[in-house]
Amino acid sequence: MSSPRLRHGRSDESDALSWDRLRSWAYPRSVGWTDASELRAHHIGADIDIIVAAHSHAFIGRKTRSRARVAAIGYHPSLLPLHRGRDAIRWTIRDGDRVTGGTVYHLTERTDGGPIAAQEHMLVPPGATPQSLWHEHLAPLGIRLLHRVVDDLAKGRRIEVPQDEDLATWEPAMDSPPLFKPELIALPGSAPVESDKWALHGHGTFEHFQDGR
Repeated sequence: MSSPRLRHGRSDESDALSWDRLRSWAYPRSVGWTDASELRAHHIGADIDIIVAAHSHAFIGRKTRSRARVAAIGYHPSLLPLHRGRDAIRWTIRDGDRVTGGTVYHLTERTDGGPIAAQEHMLVPPGATPQSLWHEHLAPLGIRLLHRVVDDLAKGRRIEVPQDEDLATWEPAMDSPPLFKPELIALPGSAPVESDKWALHGHGTFEHFQDGR
């Protein structure tokens, strides 16, 4: 299990009330926990089938993803390939979008750019804020979509629909540092690497959504 070390806006490591909620849940249950920014391949056990990144702001590298025996999937609160980036919900409100949604996708080297496993749209309620849109709509939607995809994978049904790069949009984070990709380390003297161009593509059969998926 991995999550941020502290809740947003908290800084006191000695105060358990400042810990991220997932970390607080794991500790009394003796569930292994790792800071999301420090997650590496050696943290993933040999018996792990699926890695799930739920609206995570931490990049999961190739070596770490490859430890999962079945899949590494993530949930993004937008209709990918629209609104890639960590502030998708805030940009949805800022841009005045009338329609939004959630996407479960296969994690690759292209941030928020992997093949889509499930997607569902919704209308943005009048007067919605980033907080209300997430807590009342997009978070519950993400749980439903993740359950659907995990159930599909358990039944041997692997859906991978490539994202249309001609429709992709990427907005910068409004108040966060750039995404850190720990497994992409440049050699001394080498030119900067635009890692989003280097994507892993699945080799399984692509299936289109059926039954409203």
